[in-house]
Amino acid sequence: MARQPTSSAAHADRARGEAGFALIEILCVLAIIGLLAAIILPAIPRATSRARLESYAVATAALLKADRSAALRRHVQIATLVDAEARAIRSGATGRIVRLPDDVTINTALASRCADRSAGRSIDFFPSGMSCGGAIALARPGIGYEVRVNWLTGGVDIVVQPQKIL
Repeated sequence: MARQPTSSAAHADRARGEAGFALIEILCVLAIIGLLAAIILPAIPRATSRARLESYAVATAALLKADRSAALRRHVQIATLVDAEARAIRSGATGRIVRLPDDVTINTALASRCADRSAGRSIDFFPSGMSCGGAIALARPGIGYEVRVNWLTGGVDIVVQPQKIL
């Protein structure tokens, strides 16, 4: 039977070869972690943040203000379509659309009749500056914003609506 050398140099060589991880092992582990993250992260639902909800309210108000300005400038009636089921608000002047995410609750209070015709799904702006008026409430648990259109002046305002958490 051959005896293995017991010198400290042989022991150090053997320990150096077995200690730690090889670079390829580390790269494999990182690749597996990256693959799992790529699969799992898109499945995690992302709620609309407070700032993002506020930006939706500001975008909605800007779209309404642009339609009011276009009605005044062009001397024509312009209707901004509010489609709560499709979660979209469409400009009557430019066709631009503000799309809202699924976790944002949309409630509308629109005139059922305006200028001797039925309305119900739009906010109409007239060349005089007046409008049919209405309100669009955007909310998520904990916070909400209401975009209001004054029927007499056509002015657009954003009001913060704190939500009660039950």
